[in-house]
Amino acid sequence: MSKKHMGSSIDDFLNEEGIFEEAQAQAVKEVVAWQLTEAMKKKNISKNKMATLLKTSRTQVDRILDPKNDITLGSLQRAAAMVGRRVRIELVKEKESVHPSGRQR
Repeated sequence: MSKKHMGSSIDDFLNEEGIFEEAQAQAVKEVVAWQLTEAMKKKNISKNKMATLLKTSRTQVDRILDPKNDITLGSLQRAAAMVGRRVRIELVKEKESVHPSGRQR
């Protein structure tokens, strides 16, 4: 690791590399997939049972639970409802920082 990154935050590093948004989106998808999987375990719902509840295929359930895939908000909301959860999305103000391109964010 170069000294230029010593003491900087991971967000600063990802911004400098130009991959902050991509990394953040992937992290969110992984957390949501994990939360849904854990809720299914808690409710004792298998992937096959979830497919039946959602009136879809087991393959589609696998897609929903795989953070590498993009899924629709509607699919996520339906899956969440089957495990007694709801989806909450909120827009938050970004902290003021200077993007590596020199423009303020």
